[in-house]
Amino acid sequence: MTARYRPIHGEVPQRAADACGDAALQSSALLGGARVRAIEHQGERYYLRLTRNGKLILCK
Repeated sequence: MTARYRPIHGEVPQRAADACGDAALQSSALLGGARVRAIEHQGERYYLRLTRNGKLILCK
């Protein structure tokens, strides 16, 4: 079994950072002032939620 990389709070794995390049979006642009936003991905619906503590959670 291979070990999974677990980032330290606030750290982004270098491969993920490289893949994003300069195309990062602001969470406020995604949420548009809402606390929850539905996202369709491969025929499935996911929900991006903004918590009371200002964190983001992606749920199915």
